[in-house]
Amino acid sequence: MEWQAPEIKRRKSRQIKVGSVLVGGDAPISVQSMTCTETLDVEATVKQVNDLADVGADIVRVSVPTLPAAEAFKSICAQSKVPVVADIHFDYRIAIACAENGAAALRINPGNIGSREKVEAVCQAAKDHGLPIRVGVNAGSLDKDLLDKYGSPTPDAMVEAALRSADILESHNFRDYAFSVKASELNLCVAAYEKLASECDAPLHLGITEAGGLTGGTVLSSIGLGLLLSKGIGDTLRVSLAADPIEEVKVGWAILKSMHLRTRGINVVACPTCSRRGLDVVGTVKSLEEKLSDIRQPVKVAVMGCIVNGPGEALRADVAICGGKNGMSMIYENGEMMGRIKNEEIIDRLESRVRAIAATK
Repeated sequence: MEWQAPEIKRRKSRQIKVGSVLVGGDAPISVQSMTCTETLDVEATVKQVNDLADVGADIVRVSVPTLPAAEAFKSICAQSKVPVVADIHFDYRIAIACAENGAAALRINPGNIGSREKVEAVCQAAKDHGLPIRVGVNAGSLDKDLLDKYGSPTPDAMVEAALRSADILESHNFRDYAFSVKASELNLCVAAYEKLASECDAPLHLGITEAGGLTGGTVLSSIGLGLLLSKGIGDTLRVSLAADPIEEVKVGWAILKSMHLRTRGINVVACPTCSRRGLDVVGTVKSLEEKLSDIRQPVKVAVMGCIVNGPGEALRADVAICGGKNGMSMIYENGEMMGRIKNEEIIDRLESRVRAIAATK
């Protein structure tokens, strides 16, 4: 009997709706990203939003810093393939305008929106248009009184900031909110999420903020989000990278797929290669990932350089290739060897078989 990983028991949270995407409760953990284009450049922003959707973003956030940007935001929402969240700071009028202009949710910090009347106006706009609010707490921008109280950004300080914001929203009879408590320091961020998860039932948006470039940010995010997800914490996530946001979505999906929390597209198992390899593993994997990026159905592909681990991995893959000798490699389907093919035929054959298998799922 094949070993099975224990199922992750997710924390029970109440559910909100971001456009067509359910967040929290028993909904799948959604993957988010954020545009880095100039919001006033509608064409560029729409393209980036839809490019992110094409690689698997369920929700995309757009920064809206001015009222003119809120007008551009209306056109962006109208042309988006996925729900768009308006990211707003300081000016409550922008939040109201975005609620009227098609936002699927508002990301705000009630503490920097201003007076009680201004927060109430934002809550009313969200209610009128059926929008949730994400309260975003960041270790780098905590209120001065909290820093004075705790001496530095701490998990207690971040959780108090979140719950203080929730009190503000609930004083306006608004409960349709989610939290994030992000920090660039991995252990601080994880501890803050763990504490907050134990003190509320709101959906939690996970992220290690300002995580760094593609390599460092991927490592930090994978460790931090992996620790939280393994404990059942998290309802939606963003991998924050100083890189093309397309990479954020790819890494987010890779984390969820590796933990068996969601499935989407091809899952490539590949050896790191050595002098025993009988085929170009690196080039083959790169070509397959590019050619099969449009596949949505889960298909497991093994690309193995030699017979040391190749046949074993082939047993657990939908389709597999295992490097052999003299420019010939073995191809497998569902663990059964189907024959040998020339190495120059590998990519075309694997692409064809993956598409055929995906069509049956």
